[in-house]
Amino acid sequence: MPSFDIVCEANAVEVKNAVEQANKEVANRFDFKGSDARLELNEKEREITAYADDDFKLGQVRDVLMAKLAKRGVDARFLEQKDAEKIGGDKMKQKMVVKNGVESELAKRIVKMMKDAKLKVTASIQGDVVRVTGAKKDTLQEAIQLVRAKVTEVPLSYQNFRD
Repeated sequence: MPSFDIVCEANAVEVKNAVEQANKEVANRFDFKGSDARLELNEKEREITAYADDDFKLGQVRDVLMAKLAKRGVDARFLEQKDAEKIGGDKMKQKMVVKNGVESELAKRIVKMMKDAKLKVTASIQGDVVRVTGAKKDTLQEAIQLVRAKVTEVPLSYQNFRD
């Protein structure tokens, strides 16, 4: 029976490369000379932490990162930005979590959407992935079009297509 998976995950290699490129640019930019502006990537926690001397420079570091992510084809919606916090003096830091996996609320919404559309497919939640199975490839493609049209707040990809 044909099936596919709906997933939400950023390419970890591209994220790492974007952080490294952003760090290089920040180190070379004139307006950051002598400042402690940098980005750190914690790959296990899937977290990026931005450090800067003040709130304005923190925004600049974030903008550089977003530009590098966009250049590498990583959607900015993968990053969930936390509140900026002071770490002593004027220095600031901000954590950004890289989303991985379809959240349970969204997964439930996708399954309900499939049922309400009365498509001849079965959607099931398997951990942080939604698996969709159907008798025909055409109905699976209709399901993909439905999800693409209705879910715009997170970047979803469709993998593991089986015949």
